[in-house]
Amino acid sequence: MSEQVLNVELREQTGKGISRRLRVAGRIPAIVYGKGMESVAVSVGQRDLSEAIAGEGGRNHILTLNCEGALNGQTVIVADLLRDSLKGTPRHVDLHKINLADKVKVSVKIALVGTAAGAKAGGMVDFAMHQIEVECLPVHIPEQINVNITELTLGHSIHVGDIVAPIGTVIVSDPKAAVVSILGRKGGAEAEPAA
Repeated sequence: MSEQVLNVELREQTGKGISRRLRVAGRIPAIVYGKGMESVAVSVGQRDLSEAIAGEGGRNHILTLNCEGALNGQTVIVADLLRDSLKGTPRHVDLHKINLADKVKVSVKIALVGTAAGAKAGGMVDFAMHQIEVECLPVHIPEQINVNITELTLGHSIHVGDIVAPIGTVIVSDPKAAVVSILGRKGGAEAEPAA
């Protein structure tokens, strides 16, 4: 997993009005919290955050904070990101301070690889679970987990328990949950002619 630097500024004031003014100025209100520390209110540039979480790993990139005070050099990951429902722009971000020697639980994107045999036979791919929760050391967070569906036939599914975890990770999602299935034939049976 890649490690990037995120520039943040400490902020003294909190609240709706201050947050609104920060967003107008191109900054996003944020909070940094973690084990053994008090929560600290900060702000981050919208462009800085977008660049930090861009790419395959998304929110799971390991970020090193660059700021004044005790937070300088701290390692964090994005724990929660609130987006505007219409514009899609970030409105608030929670940064979780992590220790590189402690395991973390994160959601990782699932990528389907290949074309299912059932889809070639006229079935429809039902991609039900787009993310999977894993537990691992921060340096072992995978950017995505690839699931090969080329052998998947009509009426069959791949469940979480069927996925092989990448080295250094343990899948903690429900092993019985379906990730992808091949459903019936497109359009169903031929329509009966009207009498």
